[in-house]
Amino acid sequence: MTDNAIKLTNRVRPATRRPRLHKVILLNDDYTPREFVVTVLKSVFRINADQAQRIMVTAHQKGTCVVAVYTSEIAETRANAATDAGRQAGYPLTFTTEPDQ
Repeated sequence: MTDNAIKLTNRVRPATRRPRLHKVILLNDDYTPREFVVTVLKSVFRINADQAQRIMVTAHQKGTCVVAVYTSEIAETRANAATDAGRQAGYPLTFTTEPDQ
């Protein structure tokens, strides 16, 4: 008789975690024109005009508004791009990020 033993091995799969998400937040200011805010929201965050208008109005009324939720790198990149667009146009338009619960 020959020994043809089958050897079983356990494969350990590494536990993958979902990346932590961050919120991009629009801060209201009294100087940036509303139309410019809508334009930046549409171009940087790729949202339609109706959504951009609602976000802008919410930020205007409440002081801040969550624009979108992304992974941390994408959130930082988009917030910086939107803030830079405001600065280049001479406005104090500001977007920030914070971790999502």
